[in-house]
Amino acid sequence: MKYDAILLVSFGGPEKPEDVMPFLENVLRGKNVPRQRMEAVAEHYHHFGGKSPINEQNRALLTALWSELERNGPQLPVYWGNRNWHPMLADTLARMRADGVSRALAFVTSAYSSYSSCRQYLENIAAARTAAGDGAPIIDKIRAYYNHPLYIAATAEKVQDALSQIEPERRAAAHVVFTAHSIPISMAENCKYSQQLTEAARLVSAQLGREPGTVVFQSRSGPPTQPWLAPDILEHLRTIAAQGEAKDVVIVPIGFVSDHMEVVYDLDTEARALSAELNLNMVRAACVGTHPKFVAMIRELIVERMTADAERRSLGPMGPSHDVCPDGCCPLQLTARPTSA
Repeated sequence: MKYDAILLVSFGGPEKPEDVMPFLENVLRGKNVPRQRMEAVAEHYHHFGGKSPINEQNRALLTALWSELERNGPQLPVYWGNRNWHPMLADTLARMRADGVSRALAFVTSAYSSYSSCRQYLENIAAARTAAGDGAPIIDKIRAYYNHPLYIAATAEKVQDALSQIEPERRAAAHVVFTAHSIPISMAENCKYSQQLTEAARLVSAQLGREPGTVVFQSRSGPPTQPWLAPDILEHLRTIAAQGEAKDVVIVPIGFVSDHMEVVYDLDTEARALSAELNLNMVRAACVGTHPKFVAMIRELIVERMTADAERRSLGPMGPSHDVCPDGCCPLQLTARPTSA
């Protein structure tokens, strides 16, 4: 398939205090979320001066990807559009149309398959094309990449960096815990999100020569009556401390490719504070961000989609994900607050 451009698609996040509530209103539009809950989430952002780290990290990824394509090809322009904050997808697609782009390949900053992390982005792109008007470019989405060898290698290196911060004699006994954003169980039952997370954690652990680490969840936001994926990271930390065997915990936010608000608040703030209270030495592994292997993976996936006979690389028995989502794939079963950024 021939493409004129690459489109980086992400969640978006506020960049100053006055952005916070309008941003959250975008995130929660059409969802029955009490104002009180919205204001509580807003405090997470105000804790960091009203700025999410995600936009800055996407700018860095944009630059790294542009450089990768300039060096190794294909030499295509790279655009960036967000779901919930500027640069908004519709504005970006209008600019692409003005630049003469007719068909682009989208890379979404989520490695997994679920309504929130895949299908909703397809819906966002479709809505943005409608908003951009006649002549808006056709957008095809790159496949899920949770088990791509370069993604696994980049993640394993970040985990190894975290393990190296633990005293050598205690390193082997350290608990490695993989975290991801929780979703409603009714949603999880209709997609492969949980299975893909478990497989990614297994693959990373295997590269490190360790037993598979535990997969836990964070940042659930539904009412207590709604069952969501568990155990929660804070609950799991209490379990580790109660066992009384481990002194060190490495938390790996494998569900995120960059530092969303959930990473810097739910892990670096809340989980770290609880770990200190429990006398656990917590080390948080960095997200893959702009790791050279992660950026090289994006280029490889672009070339794969542009080349009819390209090798579709993946690790493990689940194989590479499909390029085009079938009808009904990853449906929304329960209204829930999406991941914030």
